[in-house]
Amino acid sequence: MDNESRIKKAGKSQWIKFSIIALIYLLFALWAGNIWLLLGLPVIFDIYVSKYIPWGAWKKSDKPAVKKVVEWIDAILFALVAVYLINLFIFQNYKIPSSSLEKTLLVGDYLFVSKLSYGPRVPNTPLSFPLAQHTLPVLDCKSYIEWPQWAYHRLKGFGNVKRYDIVVFNFPAGDTVALKRQNPDYYQFCDMYGRDAVWSNKDVFGDIVYRPVDRRENYVKRCVGMPGDTFQVVNNKVYIDGVPLKDPKDMQLNYFVETTGTRWTDKQFRMLNVSKEDRELYNEDKSAVEVFDMLGIKPNSSGTYNPVYKIPLTQDALSRIKKLNTAKNIIVEPDPFGGDYFYPGNRLNTGWTRDNYGPLWIPKKGATIPLTPSNIGLYYRCIVNYEGNTLKEEGGKVYINGQQADNYTFGYDYYFMLGDNRHKSADSRSWGFVPEDHIVGKPILVWLSTDKDRGFFDGGIRWKRLFKWVGNE
Repeated sequence: MDNESRIKKAGKSQWIKFSIIALIYLLFALWAGNIWLLLGLPVIFDIYVSKYIPWGAWKKSDKPAVKKVVEWIDAILFALVAVYLINLFIFQNYKIPSSSLEKTLLVGDYLFVSKLSYGPRVPNTPLSFPLAQHTLPVLDCKSYIEWPQWAYHRLKGFGNVKRYDIVVFNFPAGDTVALKRQNPDYYQFCDMYGRDAVWSNKDVFGDIVYRPVDRRENYVKRCVGMPGDTFQVVNNKVYIDGVPLKDPKDMQLNYFVETTGTRWTDKQFRMLNVSKEDRELYNEDKSAVEVFDMLGIKPNSSGTYNPVYKIPLTQDALSRIKKLNTAKNIIVEPDPFGGDYFYPGNRLNTGWTRDNYGPLWIPKKGATIPLTPSNIGLYYRCIVNYEGNTLKEEGGKVYINGQQADNYTFGYDYYFMLGDNRHKSADSRSWGFVPEDHIVGKPILVWLSTDKDRGFFDGGIRWKRLFKWVGNE
């Protein structure tokens, strides 16, 4: 039977199915803005109307075993394609791995991350295994094929990133990874030991690999600095363009808390919502006496110290402690405890610290800046790593892509991300700006929350957090 005969023989239901699927497909093609997708229409027409290719020939097999196997393969392939498309364009699942956003989002929260909130990205690496970020479990190999790689393109979404939004994004400093030592990141190791040492010492650092943007680790933080803002932290207080910013409702800082003489019980820590992992009895630290002397904590007449805990606390938990009369001294953790490595690292000696950082201007798409010795270190990664240029300094002059340049115009918007758990968060203060092409989506719902400190019948599931909407408090 020729094509013309098949088309004439097609029933009303076939045409209705084709019309519905074709309309949905056309709308998707318009949304994606890709005319090449229209090449899929003839395939859809053949599946539902002309049936020139025998798509369902396996159903006519007279061998039940073959029919059953192919039926399973068909179902599995359909499920994988459906999961791939949903994960790519609508939402993906994400588990909170660290305490950087406590107590807004908790370790053990499982989230639905909306890709539609900011618009889904067309994948850089379209040929990949669903639900695997960069490595296939068990096989321990790449979950994606590096060719083809597509340029950054974002489909239209419901809105744009706003200040205070909690955002999931690909880790900017995760473009290059030392497989055996991934914390801190590759660039910090290069600053600490030198690039040659990192590349040559495979026993310590392992192979050095490059990952495309969409295959870098997923991070979640709060957007505090917007494109064009001047960001600064002064004594733990964030300023934008010189104006103090309102702190998130459940923001935490670390405190040294000297008790009145007894160790706190599990019940007391639970009342303060401090996890077991965060309950550090500092008396057991080898540097305790030196630190206590620096903080002004004095020993008792017997020469011993009361229990001193280093714990993260919200303002609500801090006020509870003050009311309980179980604390003799409460001291915010001093800045030196935050470490000594902050963006832009060794490229520029800024003297910035965890609690006193900036001022730093955040790049904005289309904005032009003069290139000077004092700012090249700040924006080097933006120009080279994120926007794909070469940059060379020679004889007091700057060359971009081989051409002398006195200024630079940014091609992307950038954001500055912080954790609400300010003293226990590796965030933009450590690794810098988040480019717009790294934005993944917005967490909208906690669908499950588990507490590793408790058993199943003792609060192991945080029932009150189930199906809780994620706000921008």
